[in-house]
Amino acid sequence: MDRIPVAAVVGPTATGKSRLAVELALRHRGEVVSADSMQIYRGLAIGTAQPAREEMRGVPHHLIGFQDPERPFSVADYVALASERIRQISERGCMPFLAGGTGLYVASLLRHRSFTPEGRDDVLRESLFHRAEAQGPLALWEELKGFDPRSAERIHPNNIARLVRAIEIYRTTGTTMTEQVERSRREPSPYDACLIGLDYRDRNRLYEAINRRVDSMVEAGLVREAERVLGLPAGTTARQAIGYKEFLPYFNGECSLEEAAEQVKRESRRYAKRQLTWFRRQEQVEWIYLDEEPDFGSVCRRADEILLKKGWVLQ
Repeated sequence: MDRIPVAAVVGPTATGKSRLAVELALRHRGEVVSADSMQIYRGLAIGTAQPAREEMRGVPHHLIGFQDPERPFSVADYVALASERIRQISERGCMPFLAGGTGLYVASLLRHRSFTPEGRDDVLRESLFHRAEAQGPLALWEELKGFDPRSAERIHPNNIARLVRAIEIYRTTGTTMTEQVERSRREPSPYDACLIGLDYRDRNRLYEAINRRVDSMVEAGLVREAERVLGLPAGTTARQAIGYKEFLPYFNGECSLEEAAEQVKRESRRYAKRQLTWFRRQEQVEWIYLDEEPDFGSVCRRADEILLKKGWVLQ
């Protein structure tokens, strides 16, 4: 069976991935599938930078704002849903465009990881989240490093959700996340993937874009949204998202609003570094440097050239 062409627009936060994906979808009769682990949640439009209806420009978008923030959602869930959406888009004779910066989602989908049923223990999970709050995430990371050093190397010490999941898998199944990942790589991918990366040569330009985005989010009502998200149960993944947890000291009267917003900017810049580290390891990504292009039209033409190099018949 012929593989399904899938183009993915990836890279760090605040580089305009959604905007480019929409433009390419308009040019090539496509639809957009989000590859962002936080944009899935309903009611978190500001902090997760979900594209507004006018920004979608009539292009169908999938896997945005559909999930209850209090319900669990795994990489396996994402792969299953995204695979189904891509199949449906292709059957309509349209081109699927992924857009997002969650490298684990992109890699798991395009490499066609086969997920086996994994252990789940809600009581254990809640206790691990409480432990992270009481002792700090580094305590979980050190525990993970003791039995699964390869996962500890992949997972950032501040990524509480993934640390909890890795420990939960081991304690409930007796196998490590690394072992499960290795077992999952069984079948060849059904996708002919083209990865287009967006970045800046000048790192300061990226950081300026991140800072501007955070300022815009605050003006749009991020603080009210953060207050609502921080009222969710302790084990909720959305509570750990950048742009929400940084406001907790502000709500507790421990810092000013300006200091909390600055912390969001710092954490967003750190997250961008981690995103770049992930995607730089993917040799198949073809990069477009935004500060080397004169305007957005030029960026789109460069993306078209990358797509055409694949030899795809585009609309």
